[in-house]
Amino acid sequence: MKHIILGNGPAGVVAAETLRRAAPADEILLVGNEDAPPYSRMAIPYLLEGNIDESGTYLRKADGHFAGLCIAQQRGRAVAVNSEKQTILFDDGHFESYDRLLIATGSHPVRPPIPGIDLPAVQTCWTLEDARAIADLARPGSRVLQLGAGFIGCIIMESLVKRGVHLTVVELGDRMVPRMMTPEAGSMIKRWVEKQGVRVVTRAGVERIEPGASTPLTVTLTTGDQIDCELLIVAAGVAPNVAFLEGTDVHVAKGILVDDTMQTSVPGIYAAGDVAEAPDLFSGRHLVAAIQPNAADQARIAALNMAGQTARMSGVLAINVLDSMGMISSSFGEWQGVAGGEGVERTDEARGRYISLQFDGDVLVGATSIGLTDHVGALRGLIQARTRLGPWKERLLKTPTRFVEAFIACQRPNS
Repeated sequence: MKHIILGNGPAGVVAAETLRRAAPADEILLVGNEDAPPYSRMAIPYLLEGNIDESGTYLRKADGHFAGLCIAQQRGRAVAVNSEKQTILFDDGHFESYDRLLIATGSHPVRPPIPGIDLPAVQTCWTLEDARAIADLARPGSRVLQLGAGFIGCIIMESLVKRGVHLTVVELGDRMVPRMMTPEAGSMIKRWVEKQGVRVVTRAGVERIEPGASTPLTVTLTTGDQIDCELLIVAAGVAPNVAFLEGTDVHVAKGILVDDTMQTSVPGIYAAGDVAEAPDLFSGRHLVAAIQPNAADQARIAALNMAGQTARMSGVLAINVLDSMGMISSSFGEWQGVAGGEGVERTDEARGRYISLQFDGDVLVGATSIGLTDHVGALRGLIQARTRLGPWKERLLKTPTRFVEAFIACQRPNS
């Protein structure tokens, strides 16, 4: 049996290692399209801060790790798949055949259609190559404009500030991280970041980018303001790497649609990680949950099924944990709430604390928190287990910070 894994990020690596354990005699080919060993994009901020070198981003540090597992590696980019012949065409013109295929190609940064978006001083922050370019341009005292205050944007802010730049962040939404934080939580993060010296402009976008008279770039915002800068970083979202699937029967929506075994609409082809759109834990609707722990879980399930075992995902739980210049925030599950549900929200901004809990009946289905780092995993545990809270629901509606007590109590009978 020959397995091909397209993508050598966290999902691809975990899948390859799981496959080797589950199918010791099978052939495994791990394909990546960058000129670097398998690495974690989540480590790039630490690289920009200077806390690690490039080898610190590598997913496996030991020399010969993959060779020792008899996992072959290849550099290449898939350009077409023939699911009937079970072959893959790569950008250098060669074909590879497969018995089982895992698509773990991840995603790529979106560059909005803005005039000037392709100027040399406009960068994304997604690859090691991007990080090298940013490190060269983001020098102490330089002016940096960042487009986007979503998850990607927020995780690189601190590294940019630590490089000594003057940072301005522009966000289309009415708050920071609008796709994973409640209005109050996102606004609270914005106020905190501004206190750390970052200028944040919300409800604004970039209208055009031009070479500046005395700086590399002059950026005009939709508000009419003009900002001169040495570097513009685009952190305006990502899209799945699926172009090579055009013409196949693999169904793609926001990502590649998979079932609870991580199999696509084509038998023998699986997907995992940022590229996969899997059933949600609560609603069953399909969801892309682009976080590394989720990628690893999906990769294990996919690999076991590729090896002929039976394994199923219980459902994707949206999980977001973010460090915004020292302010730790998290959101889990249906943090926005559900139709017909109830919720509670408490804010103590002076102490940097916030919590929102969302219920469907007596089940906690979503939560948002800031500054509550101790035992915050209890929130995830209650949500993921779909724990029936009974009388603890009313207690949490009155005092939502008692979630750890609720978690402990609900593990015992007659609590």
